[in-house]
Amino acid sequence: MTALPSAETSGLEIAILDYGMGNLRSVEKALEHVGVQAPIVSDAEAAHAADGLILPGVGAFPEAMRRIREARYDELIPEFLASGKPVLGICLGMQVLFESSSEHEGAWGLGLLQGRVESLDAGDLKVPQLGWNEVRWTRSSPLTEGLPNPSYFYFANSFSARVVNRDDLLGESDYGAPFTAVVEKAPLYGAQFHPEKSSTHGLRMLANFAKICVDVKAAALSK
Repeated sequence: MTALPSAETSGLEIAILDYGMGNLRSVEKALEHVGVQAPIVSDAEAAHAADGLILPGVGAFPEAMRRIREARYDELIPEFLASGKPVLGICLGMQVLFESSSEHEGAWGLGLLQGRVESLDAGDLKVPQLGWNEVRWTRSSPLTEGLPNPSYFYFANSFSARVVNRDDLLGESDYGAPFTAVVEKAPLYGAQFHPEKSSTHGLRMLANFAKICVDVKAAALSK
C-alpha cells in the first residue's frame, strides 16, 4: 500500500522546484498517485508556504547550480530546512546538496552535506548507469519504512556523492564499486535514483517522505 490515508494528506502541499532541469511531471504524477498535492513552482517566495520541498534534477552539476542560484533556491532551501520542514533531492537534485562536484569544469554545490560528487568508479561497466539496481539500507529511517532490504530502484547517473560523514549515509548501491544511493540528515533527504520511475518501491519512498512532512506539520501545529 503506497497511498496515505486521505485524512493524513488533506491540506498537505509538497512543492516541486522548477529550475528547468528535472522530470517535473513524472514526479508530480507519482506524488499524486500516493495522494499528495504537489504543485510545480518556479518562484522561491511561493515555495516558502509548502509543507515540504522536492528538488529534482537531470543534467550537469555546474549548470544546475547556476540555475538554482538564479532562481534563489540556494537561499530558499537552507531557510526551509532551518524552519524544520523536509526537503528531498532526487538524482542531480541530491548531488547539488553536497559541497562540490568535479563534473565538467567543476562547481560548488549548496554545501548542506559534507562531501564531493565524483565520477562513478564503474570499472568496465558502461557509464552512465541506466537501469535497475539494488539499494541496501545502512540503518532504519522513516524514509525507508516498509521497504525491504535490499530494495530496487531505477538509476540514471554517471556521478555519485562521496559522503564525508557516514552518519549521513542511509542507502548504498554497487556499480563497479559501492556508491552513495540515499542520504539523510533530517529534515534533509536525498536519493540518487528516480523514485518516480521506480514502481512500488519508489512510490513507497515518496509516500514515506509525505508522511514525514505530515508529522512535521502536525508537530508544528501542536506547539
